[in-house]
Amino acid sequence: MMSHRLEKLRQRMVERELEAILISQGENRRYLSGFTGSAGFLLISEKDAILATDFRYVEQAKGEAPQFEIFRTEGELHNWFTELASSLGLKRIGFEADDLSVSVYQRLVAAAGEKGLELVASGGMVESLRYIKDEAELELISRAVEIADAAFEEVAATIRPGMKEKEVAWEMEKSLRQRGSEGIPFHLIVASGPNSALPHATPTERPILAGEPVAIDIGARFQGYCSDLSRTLYIGNQDNTFARIYDLVLGAQLTAIATIEAGMSGDKADSLARTVIEQGGYGEAFGHSLGHGVGLAPHEEPRLGKGSSTVLSDGMVFTIEPGIYVTGWGGVRIEDLVVMERGRVRVLSGARKID
Repeated sequence: MMSHRLEKLRQRMVERELEAILISQGENRRYLSGFTGSAGFLLISEKDAILATDFRYVEQAKGEAPQFEIFRTEGELHNWFTELASSLGLKRIGFEADDLSVSVYQRLVAAAGEKGLELVASGGMVESLRYIKDEAELELISRAVEIADAAFEEVAATIRPGMKEKEVAWEMEKSLRQRGSEGIPFHLIVASGPNSALPHATPTERPILAGEPVAIDIGARFQGYCSDLSRTLYIGNQDNTFARIYDLVLGAQLTAIATIEAGMSGDKADSLARTVIEQGGYGEAFGHSLGHGVGLAPHEEPRLGKGSSTVLSDGMVFTIEPGIYVTGWGGVRIEDLVVMERGRVRVLSGARKID
């Protein structure tokens, strides 16, 4: 599997007239090598596949990335990298510009110039490979989905008036970990009442009250791969406002699930759900994009939103998560993780929604 990914990357290197590429971004490093350590670089050329890391990770790298030559780093990147690249006879080398700080970049360019190396900003080359999930990746994502579904079902059944947002968030995280999640891929959201009008709310000490929405956003990570799930509950009997907004959001989501198809742009997919909400009179209250890709990172390509030209295709895994947020009252978001298969969307999430 790793060999296949490296071959695809090498083909793209040829297209960009690169002799090699330096990979520094964490998820890209893991995608290409299998190495899970938190520090290291890959240097990939037509002939070489080198994993460079410091003494803390050398043995781990040997076990996790057997297809790679392990190079033990000493000192700063600009010193050891230029020496290594020169020893391999490389001249034109791509690098991930979006992942390097300005200071690191400046030192690297200066050192490269002294060695006669040309550095070429080559961002997005690995990320574009990661758009399409293979069978093994989809299996891991599905396992992460199952963990999050089960954790939500377990804890949602216990939520009662008087429980604090932080208390519910902790119970969710605890359930995720007990069910096999490798930590959590993002900060969990449990937001009640007016707090649920904040799309990225942080759980607080606020007690959950009867007669208000409770927005929950959780995810699991299994063998590196993530899931993402949002549900909105209502404590007590639903009032007319909640029922109207919830039905509108659910209708927008179901419309998108039923009508998104391969070959459609991210912008068009977004508009399918957005039009439903706009026609319901809440267009201004849906301020974020319809969805985003999920894989080794909880937020990655493709993006389903206004202006997105990404073309959706089979093998892509992404969220469909319309929402309505009303300041002073609260918000509703419903999010499922889906995969594009045979030109249509298949829903992976299974956690219950309000009937």
